[in-house]
Amino acid sequence: MISKEKLARINALAKKAKQEGLTDTEKREQKALREEYLQNVRKSFTNQLKTMTIIDPEGNDVTPKKVRELQDKDRKH
Repeated sequence: MISKEKLARINALAKKAKQEGLTDTEKREQKALREEYLQNVRKSFTNQLKTMTIIDPEGNDVTPKKVRELQDKDRKH
C-alpha cells in the first residue's frame, strides 16, 4: 500500500507540472512515485483475481482459464 504522504506528493507534482513545470529532479521523482503507485495497483488487482470465481446462471463455474491458472500458481507457493 502506498502511503498517504507519497500519494499527496504524486498529486502535488502533477499539479506543479501543469502550472509551472518540473525540474529534472522532480520529473525523476514523479516517475519513480508513479511506478511505485502502479505496482501497488497491479498487485492489488492480481490479489483480487486470486479470490474471484465466476458462476453462470446455471450454477456452473465459468472462471476464465487464466484466472484459474493464477489461483493454482498461488496455491502451490
